[in-house]
Amino acid sequence: MVYGDVHSATKIKTGRREYELVDSRQQHGEVRKRHPEGHLAERAGWLRAAVLGADDGLVSVSSIMVGVAASGAGLAPILTAGAAGLMAGAMSMAAGEYVSVSAQKDVELADRLREQAEQEEDPEGELRELAAIYQSRGLSRDLAEQVAVALHAAGPLEAHLRDEIGQTSDTAARPMQAALASASSFFIGGLVPFLGMLAGTTLSRIIVIVCVTLIGLVVSGVLSGRLSGTPPMKPALRLFLGGGAAMLITGLVGQLVHQISL
Repeated sequence: MVYGDVHSATKIKTGRREYELVDSRQQHGEVRKRHPEGHLAERAGWLRAAVLGADDGLVSVSSIMVGVAASGAGLAPILTAGAAGLMAGAMSMAAGEYVSVSAQKDVELADRLREQAEQEEDPEGELRELAAIYQSRGLSRDLAEQVAVALHAAGPLEAHLRDEIGQTSDTAARPMQAALASASSFFIGGLVPFLGMLAGTTLSRIIVIVCVTLIGLVVSGVLSGRLSGTPPMKPALRLFLGGGAAMLITGLVGQLVHQISL
């Protein structure tokens, strides 16, 4: 920790963060960020939806096409099944994400209204509750009470939503963002297996579809790992194995149904 002139400003460095605490005689209560912090929490909502959509697009569309191709179908039925799966999957992902994240948003709103009612009913009790939260996190009783009083003066509702419930602007539910991210990534991922249609025979089409899909899953795993700040090899391997198993099972089912129907 590095301290500057206490009469003007104090610089604090902690890991990737650097702040300048301005003396209250200059500008009371201001905290100026000197450098961007680069936190990843704000990406969590759309990143989860985008990764899920891309992986689902790759696996779902390729599995459909492999299953139809394994039944001995020609080019037209494979293309038709793949296109139907692509559009149906994208719309389904958008609707599902919107509904599920909207439900999460409703819960957040209900918690906010409940907390607001509690603030109006018993502000002193809420102040003691907030102080107890800070004390449970390691602050002394006196310091916890001072922090609680200061934050209540600045905005009691936001303080309780953040420190009691865990709601922040970074983690807030955004249904439309999740729906768009999921649908668009599903569509992009689902286009990859269509590269297999460039092959001339049924067997070669299956091989190309499987290969390009597995490559796409590895790329998706690496990208999601980098965007989320985690080592990329583990998610890449997980997607590779899961996608390969899905295509294998679907292909076997398609061939089995074809043999039974003969």
